[in-house]
Amino acid sequence: MTLSSVPLATSDIQIPGARRNSTLICVPIVADSVDQMLGQIRKAKEVGGDVVEIRLDYLKNFSPRQDLQFLVKQSPLPTLVTYRPTWEGGQYDGDEGKRLDALRLAIELGADYIDVELQVAPEFINSIQGKTSGKVKIIVSSHNYQNTPSAEELGNLVARIQATGADIVKIATTALDITDCARIFQVLTHSQVPTIGIAMAERGLISRILSAKFGSYLTFGSLEAGVASAPGQPTVKDLLDLYNFRQIGPDTKVHGVIGKPIGHSKSPHLYNAAFKSVGFNGIYLPLLVDSVKNFLTTYSSPDFVGYSYTIPHKEDGLRCCDEIDPIAQAIGAISCMIRRPTDGKLMGYNVDYLGAIAAIEEGLRASNGTTNVGSPLAGKLFVVIGAGGAGKALAYGGKEKGARVVVANRTFEKAQELASKVGGEAMTLAELENFHPEDGMILANTTSVGMKPNIDNTPLSKVCLLLFLILHVMSSECRV
Repeated sequence: MTLSSVPLATSDIQIPGARRNSTLICVPIVADSVDQMLGQIRKAKEVGGDVVEIRLDYLKNFSPRQDLQFLVKQSPLPTLVTYRPTWEGGQYDGDEGKRLDALRLAIELGADYIDVELQVAPEFINSIQGKTSGKVKIIVSSHNYQNTPSAEELGNLVARIQATGADIVKIATTALDITDCARIFQVLTHSQVPTIGIAMAERGLISRILSAKFGSYLTFGSLEAGVASAPGQPTVKDLLDLYNFRQIGPDTKVHGVIGKPIGHSKSPHLYNAAFKSVGFNGIYLPLLVDSVKNFLTTYSSPDFVGYSYTIPHKEDGLRCCDEIDPIAQAIGAISCMIRRPTDGKLMGYNVDYLGAIAAIEEGLRASNGTTNVGSPLAGKLFVVIGAGGAGKALAYGGKEKGARVVVANRTFEKAQELASKVGGEAMTLAELENFHPEDGMILANTTSVGMKPNIDNTPLSKVCLLLFLILHVMSSECRV
């Protein structure tokens, strides 16, 4: 399979620098003093934000008229004023009348948007009838921190918000599964009024990025990591630089890496930069998936066109393919999947062994100071730690290169099953601790142990690894 074999439509090619959506990036301002807020507002403009959300509930010693006038008048960006109470997930737990008075004052002082909660929206909107300049837009919001309701319930919720007279509908739910985001996309697609739709938490990240594809009025991006105003909020920098947010359009093709966990993956950095460099109309996302089958069934649109697979879903991915490349079939796992544009069928491939084995060979040649045409793995003892999808790929690759393959795994039965397929030997990790062949060995860790954030962890004890190194050095010196 080559890139040239994947057909590209005219819509897949972008005009460099052209903005392809009208979705605004709103930057929440969550400092506890007015001076700090103004500093953050100015920074929000510098990093590329379109709107700032002034979160009054984060301020200490808030003086409504003085502070609002200062912030609204001094802001270089349009202002969205929010005074979120604790009963809707905010910080304010004071008098409700004073809270709503502050929002009315923000309208008087020239704020561009006011966010008011559905629970109090009818009363609030009635209280400002005939008292606004027409500039301000009222966002009526509903936040669900427990789950994402059914499509029918979300439809009813949108109708209730619209009935208040809202200028903009806002729904923020919590994604317990990545498939929950699809219901948010459905709301955005069918909405007849400007709508903000977001699924919070890590499994809802794609809703914040693909909001531009499905027509959300705005999305939220924090100034920096760790200062988000809601769970799962990306930074403005990531939206603009990593995900090329301005270039996402209704016909943008969606790709991603499927795994659990997934936040550590560098694939989005690689692919999004590549897409941008060649003007390809695509986005590549980290996809935290619990069930591969449910994910693929939910996101079956032709615009969801291809995926990489990582731990622990390489074998589940294979079971969900309509057609499987012979090498992937032999390995028993896939590393990537493509939706064939002609009929929508899912085709599975495995190229893990090519990249991993090539990297190992390059390292061996460098350490040996040789440039032999043959594989430096030929005849070597190649120990693969782990018997999952990645382990299967490396064991297969080692066999293809003529190595003597040993599979070590916590569960001996899984090690034995894989070893039998590649004509190798099997052992447990406990047995590997005491395995010291005279000619040394090449160790390849394919387990999740040592992945971010626990990068100092190893599947074998560090004492054991040090002993392996010492024995290897001694063996090399004896041969010299």
